[in-house]
Amino acid sequence: MNTVFFDSKMSDDARRQCLYGGQLFVYSPTPSSLELCRLAREMAEEAFGPLDPQFAQFDLPVERYVAILAALKPRFIHHPRCKELLPRILGELACDPEKTYFDVPRLRTSTHGGYLTAGIAYAFAPHRDTWHSAPMCQINWWIPVYEIEPANAMAFHVHYWNRPVRNGSAGYNYAEWNRDSRWNAARHVKTDTRNWPLPEQPLQPDPQLRPICPPGGIVVFSAGQLHSTVPNASGRTRFSIDFRTVHLEDATKGTGAINVDSASTGTTMGDYLRCTDLRHLPPELIETYDAGNVARLGTPASNDRRSSGGDDLPITLESPSP
Repeated sequence: MNTVFFDSKMSDDARRQCLYGGQLFVYSPTPSSLELCRLAREMAEEAFGPLDPQFAQFDLPVERYVAILAALKPRFIHHPRCKELLPRILGELACDPEKTYFDVPRLRTSTHGGYLTAGIAYAFAPHRDTWHSAPMCQINWWIPVYEIEPANAMAFHVHYWNRPVRNGSAGYNYAEWNRDSRWNAARHVKTDTRNWPLPEQPLQPDPQLRPICPPGGIVVFSAGQLHSTVPNASGRTRFSIDFRTVHLEDATKGTGAINVDSASTGTTMGDYLRCTDLRHLPPELIETYDAGNVARLGTPASNDRRSSGGDDLPITLESPSP
């Protein structure tokens, strides 16, 4: 059963276990998530000025649009306020700052009508973050910067939670991606020829979930969830922020979602920073993941576990008790 929890008051320990079981959480805006969105809007509006960032694509040649994003996105990632606000957001949602590690936030864009779907505004096909060398204990946090609607949201294909998808993750290594592909995103305008780990079989996109929350609202999900960028038909560009976390105890114990189909190598574990002091995870732990020596998560689940549930997994919605 896949459940969506709204403004849940459960502890972070309990929440992570639900996330590792395929559940999703949606939260109302917090003071710090609203501040992060204000920062993103101010930076975007300055970059596109005098044009409204949500509609600038209709007044700019795509090459100029790419050039603006190529300057804006890294400037946002490395803005010092981001490293202050992310720990505050996590604290507002009951994470233990001593044991929670986060990576830098990314500012994402999804343009209307296929104006730009490659490179720096890549439109993600259905994928799991675990195909991109993420650990099975990774939790994803996604925040819309402006209002969103079903026509420009993010989709979750929850019926594939415990069903393997044939994919190209075996050819993906995070260190190689950083060295060869990440830095040339702005060169890809019409098509994107980088080595993304994509599905290698036909998929059923439906049923799907498209959580809609206000700007500053937060969608939380496991790196093992199959999700995608909705083809934008809203008439405006979607701006969103996402970042990821790992919990030290889960990473150390090998606790996380079951690996049903990822064969990527390398690890993103060197990216995470502790909320309290911005220190990295212990080097020996990073090395363990980089070497693929996390025993419980290194092997796909058994055939019985993979096939349980099927395409008719029920979905329930839960809100906190009054």
